[in-house]
Amino acid sequence: MQKKLEMQIAGRTLTLETGILAKQASGAVTVQYGDTVVLATVVVSPDVKKDINFFPLTVDYREKMYAAGKIPGGFFKREGRPREKEIITSRIIDRPIRPLFPKGFRNEVQIMVSVLSTDCENDSDILSIIGSSCALSISGIPFKGPVGAVRVGRINGECVINPTFQELEESDLDLVIAGTKGAIIMVEGAAKEIPEEVMLEALNSGHKVIKEIIELQEKIAGDIKPAKPAESFTVYKIDKELQEKVEGFAKERVIQAIFLGNIERKNRLSEISKETTEHFKEIFPDSTVDIKNILDDISRDKIRQTIVKDNKRIDGRGLSQVRTIDCKVGILPRTHGSGLFTRGHTQALVITTLGTPGDMQIMDELEKEYKKRFMLHYNFPPFSTGEVRPNRGPGRREIGHGILAERAFFPVIPSDEEFPYTIRLVSDILESDGSSSMASICGSTLSLMDAGVPITAPVAGIAMGVIVENDKSFILTDIMGLEDHCGDMDFKVAGTKGGITAFQMDVKIEGVSLEIIKGALNDALKARLFILGKMEEAIKAPRSGLSAYAPKIVTLQVNTDKIRNIIGPGGKIIKKIIEDTNVDIDIKDDGKVYIAAVDVASCNKAQEIIESLIVDVEVGKIYKGKVTRIMNFGAFVEILPGKEGLVHISQLENRRVNKVEDVVHEGDEITVKVLEIDNQGRVNLSRKAVLKEQS
Repeated sequence: MQKKLEMQIAGRTLTLETGILAKQASGAVTVQYGDTVVLATVVVSPDVKKDINFFPLTVDYREKMYAAGKIPGGFFKREGRPREKEIITSRIIDRPIRPLFPKGFRNEVQIMVSVLSTDCENDSDILSIIGSSCALSISGIPFKGPVGAVRVGRINGECVINPTFQELEESDLDLVIAGTKGAIIMVEGAAKEIPEEVMLEALNSGHKVIKEIIELQEKIAGDIKPAKPAESFTVYKIDKELQEKVEGFAKERVIQAIFLGNIERKNRLSEISKETTEHFKEIFPDSTVDIKNILDDISRDKIRQTIVKDNKRIDGRGLSQVRTIDCKVGILPRTHGSGLFTRGHTQALVITTLGTPGDMQIMDELEKEYKKRFMLHYNFPPFSTGEVRPNRGPGRREIGHGILAERAFFPVIPSDEEFPYTIRLVSDILESDGSSSMASICGSTLSLMDAGVPITAPVAGIAMGVIVENDKSFILTDIMGLEDHCGDMDFKVAGTKGGITAFQMDVKIEGVSLEIIKGALNDALKARLFILGKMEEAIKAPRSGLSAYAPKIVTLQVNTDKIRNIIGPGGKIIKKIIEDTNVDIDIKDDGKVYIAAVDVASCNKAQEIIESLIVDVEVGKIYKGKVTRIMNFGAFVEILPGKEGLVHISQLENRRVNKVEDVVHEGDEITVKVLEIDNQGRVNLSRKAVLKEQS
């Protein structure tokens, strides 16, 4: 059945359409906003997977380069592995949708979103969330949606819904919000040190529009009868007899184990799981996954009860208490900067490397190509959680955590005019028990300041949790891994003393109210200020100088019409400068010249050469030059690099000269004065004039 509906959002038309494309999918919807168009499809497997303990949902967002009228770069000329933007958008689609499936739903669901057209003004990520939700809503898959989504910016103190790429450049806020009619489910974004009340205002503004978008989806879903209704799907349930027997056998031991220390707890719970599985393998064969789920539920229930009834946590902390913090800087001898941040059993080692402008990363995105001079890369090796698993490079989670931490620093990183370095941070997680992304932010601040990067303010991050029971909410500060696993919300806030710079929220329930978010924001601010104080005890401000092992950079500003003087024909001159001085030279179109070397002397030498190449010859000025050619009528002398003038034979001496070689030879250095520059740019020199002045 074909269906098309429209609505106006921020002066542009949002169009949802189904029944034309991808009709064999369980659900397919095209979403258009401006001239940006995405196709969202969803397919569900008819079979229930019983050998897993999670919902098998996969989300793949891909950008087709033809959408922007571009042919992919590279050898193969076709789209390859997902880029960062595609990975982040896949996660943004997944996070608000996943909590709205029934517990125990084990059918494989695959959501695929393709960008078919882009106007390079409206971002496709918001449309992808809306399209995925609408496709699910018409598919017949049991889904407690729809979900709406908007982007909120803030320009001149006013919230702007779905700002364009150009408007975002003026905005001090870039916030993606997704939610249902009743609550907010997911938030992702960055800000330029905004206060908590502004964040709440933006969330409230965005949620009002989300409700209207949901109503549009409901109209489409109400008119379409799915091929397989929700009632026909089976929700997997654990056998009651197995659950009762496992609880009777292991419950008390599990409860005792969760109050042990971190490593002891892991080891003891692993032992209990093996013992329980072995005990029931004959009575309940092939129940390993179910037994693990039952044991997890026992832990979950006890942890939540301890918080709700006793108002304390399994490690003995109060609800708003931050774990022990230790900060160290300068711990590695040859890196440009290093910081070690430890909070409880979470530890991040962050290294700063300073590079030249030529080290910037080229980002070939769908909308445009640009260069990235600040990068933060996050690594999560298996030993950080005491596990053994293949190390196959960064996955979606690692890339997502790295981007979240990277965004937190955008407002405080100095401009390239002030600090002309490419900056790369690498956060290696050495231990993890909750909130390693926020530990990466704290460690990055320590490392940047140790490297002497003049950030405008230190940045810290904190992860908050929420447990909702019987219409009451319990906010947890600095959540551990187990609390994240058993809680209802994971809420990360990063910022300076002046305000929020990065924000991320995910929930495992059907959303949280603005009132809960407000309480979590207030507690997060207190914790952030506490952590910043601890970090200041290790290092209060960026170091005044750079590491001896960091490259030295000199910046020159030259007229653009002088760039060719530096480069020379076929790059001959610049190649010789680089060869003679052992420096790297990077020249921008606007005339900025960056000279980088391992030592200052090399930079200075290259700078002198370049300055001599761009300086103009002045009439009446005396120069010392080298004779480059001898002619019958005079000698050519190079007075500046690449700039020659003629000393006519009559201008060589105070007396008559019969032969040029009687006075000078090729290679001689002589002092000359510029007599004139004719209308063809030829420079006439005189040695006689200098001799006359000296006599």
